[in-house]
Amino acid sequence: MKGTLETLESINRTFEKSMPLFAPLGVTLGVLFPSIFLELKPYVPWVFGLITLAGALKLQARELVKAISSPMPLLFFFFSAHVLMPLIVFFVSSLVFPNDPDIVSGYVLLYSVPTAVTSSIWVSIYRGDLALCLTLILLDSVLAPVIVPGTVKLLLGTSISFNMTGIIISLIFMVAIPTIVGVTLNETSRGKIPALINPWLNPISKICIVLVVAPNAAAAAPKIHPENPLLWAVIIFCISFSALGFCCGKLTGLTGKFKKEKQITTMFIVGFRNTSAAMTLGTEFFPGSAALPAVLGIMFQQMIAGIMGRILLGKRSGDKAE
Repeated sequence: MKGTLETLESINRTFEKSMPLFAPLGVTLGVLFPSIFLELKPYVPWVFGLITLAGALKLQARELVKAISSPMPLLFFFFSAHVLMPLIVFFVSSLVFPNDPDIVSGYVLLYSVPTAVTSSIWVSIYRGDLALCLTLILLDSVLAPVIVPGTVKLLLGTSISFNMTGIIISLIFMVAIPTIVGVTLNETSRGKIPALINPWLNPISKICIVLVVAPNAAAAAPKIHPENPLLWAVIIFCISFSALGFCCGKLTGLTGKFKKEKQITTMFIVGFRNTSAAMTLGTEFFPGSAALPAVLGIMFQQMIAGIMGRILLGKRSGDKAE
């Protein structure tokens, strides 16, 4: 049994190091074999819920209580991530794509979804405040059914048609419920259930990323034409907005005069977005090209995180040893 656990942990570590490759692999498979992966589209919400559950099993309610006792980082995060960044993205994309409201709505959706659980990996690498990071992930995930449709409705209004009720229900089942279940299992078992199933669930959840991305990419495949100038414009601004998000997170920590560990946390937690959720919602509930920003953005997010981490924070812990 011990040997099996060590093997599983080794596989998971290998997968974590390869995280920047999983999303591009999923997009590539979906675009090359759309007929195959479109068959999996109905199962994407369930697979996504499993990914959310795997991340939520690491969360603890007591961390939330501790973080609430010092609420300034929480307030700064929600302002930067769910007010400042959506507004910037909305106004800039409206100027750049004035004749394509679907693309604008895709960017707004991408910067309305909650932060990504993978942000905790980067916070750990750079020795940030992991407890604060996990608390913000927990709060952001639970509040997603309110924040996402609210932000989209407020910024887009009647300029685009989308299924508000469908978005709320989808977020409840894909994000909120798995998060609550994961935290509850962790708390009630005092960590015993996560210790038992996480060694198996962690590597499986990494594979599930491909199984979420590929069907969504397959649904958007007809819009992905390399000879189309619009595609390259969307890619350029996906990269630009992603880099801006990490800069905004860094500025958030500096403005709040937080300790170094909290500054590292706010940088990554504001910069990262749950692009898989945005892809799923975009292809399911939004018209036309709305899923493109998420489909293309997911290919670059991990890479941009590494580059911005090096630029804004310097060398990672362990770089000298490597």
